[in-house]
Amino acid sequence: MHSQINPSNSLLIHITHTAIEQVFKSTMAIVKFLMVPLLLFVLVSGLAESFEFNETELASEQSLWKLYERWSNHHTISRDLKEKHRRFSVFKENVNHVFTVNQMEKPYKLRLNKFADMSNYEFVNLYARSNISHYRKLYGSRRGGAGGFMYEQVTDLPPSIDWRERGAVNDIKEQGVCGSCWAFSTVAAVEGINQIKTGQLLSLSEQELLDCNLRNRGCNGGFMEIAFDFISRNGGVTTENNYPYHAQRGFCRLSRRNLPIVTIDGYETVPENENALAQAVANQPVSVAIDAAGRDFQFYSEASS
Repeated sequence: MHSQINPSNSLLIHITHTAIEQVFKSTMAIVKFLMVPLLLFVLVSGLAESFEFNETELASEQSLWKLYERWSNHHTISRDLKEKHRRFSVFKENVNHVFTVNQMEKPYKLRLNKFADMSNYEFVNLYARSNISHYRKLYGSRRGGAGGFMYEQVTDLPPSIDWRERGAVNDIKEQGVCGSCWAFSTVAAVEGINQIKTGQLLSLSEQELLDCNLRNRGCNGGFMEIAFDFISRNGGVTTENNYPYHAQRGFCRLSRRNLPIVTIDGYETVPENENALAQAVANQPVSVAIDAAGRDFQFYSEASS
């Protein structure tokens, strides 16, 4: 994930809480890694699916309906005629929003992704629900030890860093219609630091967390800190190949759970400021929870060049 060290636009993250891994073990080395919970969280796939349209297609109801049909075929979305007519009005509003925003001098671009005939309310309820406040009340925040923030002495910060280019980020995974973003966020952080310390970019199992981490709520949301605790106490997390993703909570498959590949020992909360986050990101990938409820986030595609 490309992390701008000095974020300034509305799509970048407003920090409320951050956390960093204190001690981390893999099969090859003892390492350390980051977790940064913020306001809400979501992992949306399909962002890179390109679907282009032009202004002439917005000229009439007929041309908009043809656009809707073309969009449906592109994203292989099948609906009966009654449902299509119901969603067409939503689609028209979203098309106009995407077109209007892309004409502005925004630092990002929107696209008609597979969520284009969903209202923002529907999108948020399916993909961007948050239980952060609930878990904060129950468990509080994990603070650092007496030694303080592990990167507080770091002063030589690059203007940006792309951990994808350094081989520490897997391809985007498909979350599906399941509020399991907490599991994807947790796993991505573990995958990244494991690659940095061992040279191996493994794809680890979100489904194991979904099925077996019962203190979280499966597809109804969760908290990364609890997931990190689970991985630590369980002795690790297994690979995606060993425990593949199904986008729904099932019974914990103990025979597969008991084959951990990467383990962690703990984490700590980082000072809640932009500079601390910059220090952390400069040294390793971070796992973030972000406010993805905004309409622009529903259709976000990429940063402007």
